[in-house]
Amino acid sequence: MSSSSRILVAIPARWGSTRFPGKALHHIAGKPLVQHVWERCQKCTQVDDVIIATDDDRIVEAAQSFGARAVMTNPSHPSGTDRIAEAASLFHQHDLIINVQGDEPLISTALIDQLATTMRGDDGIRMITAAAVIRDCAQVSDQNVVKVVLDKHGDALYFSRSTLPFVRNTDPRTVIRRHLGIYGFRREFLFEFVGWAPSMLEMKESLEQLRALENGVRIRVVMTEDLSPGVDTFEQARAVEQLIVAGKE
Repeated sequence: MSSSSRILVAIPARWGSTRFPGKALHHIAGKPLVQHVWERCQKCTQVDDVIIATDDDRIVEAAQSFGARAVMTNPSHPSGTDRIAEAASLFHQHDLIINVQGDEPLISTALIDQLATTMRGDDGIRMITAAAVIRDCAQVSDQNVVKVVLDKHGDALYFSRSTLPFVRNTDPRTVIRRHLGIYGFRREFLFEFVGWAPSMLEMKESLEQLRALENGVRIRVVMTEDLSPGVDTFEQARAVEQLIVAGKE
């Protein structure tokens, strides 16, 4: 893949969050949540364009007010991946698409750039994501924390909400990794992926990325130390706001 390959960052931002309706426009430190995400992506050095893919006119209007390009998508999409695929279909010149979650206002720009450069440097990578070593023992058994195990080449073997790997025999070399919800796709594979029916393991674990593994597609995993907190509740929004105001983001 040429180093000139164009990269599009797409930020899915829907209105109807179950736990936090209107989350994308909730103000944190004086700005809508999605604006914080967009501004972080704008600072990336390896990204050509950034868009917001949404299902609501209010988010479109807000995006336009702070200078972002927003794309209206079908409100019935079952996932953010389906939403960005529809939006990406309008950007024919972009070879690589990175899905940055719309509720991570402290997302690492260096991590986004790392995914971009890794994909640009290896045209065999059809899908890429990120993980970090778990330091907090409580997260090992937390079903809300998705774990991933890797092969010797840095590709994912499996993702699970269960403890992974299960440590039957104590071994100091054991590393348990937390999966982070950022994805990069080669353009043609993104459209292939959303065209597949949800797979059996995907539905069992409620983990969309397992669809790729069940269809025999390798997922490269980039390791990082950056753990950007997501915003799923009002309480988490307040906690992130305190970090931003204190300048600790």
